[in-house]
Amino acid sequence: SLPLLAPGIVTTALFTIVATWNNYFLPLIMLKDADWYPLTIGLNQWKDQASTAGGQAIQNLVITGSLITIIPLVIAFLCLQKYWQSGLAAGAVKE
Repeated sequence: SLPLLAPGIVTTALFTIVATWNNYFLPLIMLKDADWYPLTIGLNQWKDQASTAGGQAIQNLVITGSLITIIPLVIAFLCLQKYWQSGLAAGAVKE
């Protein structure tokens, strides 16, 4: 029965991965050392610097950093996509 449960398990795992990767408030509250902050907090700090300093170069870094932070999520979705497709087609064919 595990192969039939694979799409549900993969979906739940991806939701958990995305929620953990994009978590903002928990690391902000729990971590005291700024070196351990995740990328979401660092991007927000860069965004704040760009808006207060009026620096166009920092805004370009924020956009580039945002693109770099979503690359691991896109890779995870692409690698696990085959489990969704196989699960959707599993019950479609009668033998």
